[in-house]
Amino acid sequence: MLVKFIRNALGLVIVIGDVLTRWSRVKRSPDAQEATDKACQSMALYHFFGCPFCVKVRRTIYKLNLPINKKSASEGSQYRHELIAGGGKVQVPCLRIQNPDGSEQWMYESKQINAYLRERFANYQ
Repeated sequence: MLVKFIRNALGLVIVIGDVLTRWSRVKRSPDAQEATDKACQSMALYHFFGCPFCVKVRRTIYKLNLPINKKSASEGSQYRHELIAGGGKVQVPCLRIQNPDGSEQWMYESKQINAYLRERFANYQ
């Protein structure tokens, strides 16, 4: 009980710090933003609200101005069941990428997700 309280309190502090220290978003031409929006429709981020690694990925998503669907994988959530069924484990952050051929890729680890997003979208200007 006490551990859960401390974890939630620290998570809230991390999220508040994130919101207060956000930098500006990438600005794109309308056509480039439309292409970015379309590419992001095939992605979803499974996350926990106060998880520091999830905050790190959400900051990158914010900075790159990516409208990626965010799904909370907290206990009791339907998205938690999606994460287990698709990715095989409850580990966040997890980026689900729907490939054009219909296959899915489940990418874990904030560092790997951020590198992928920067590589794929940093030049969409």
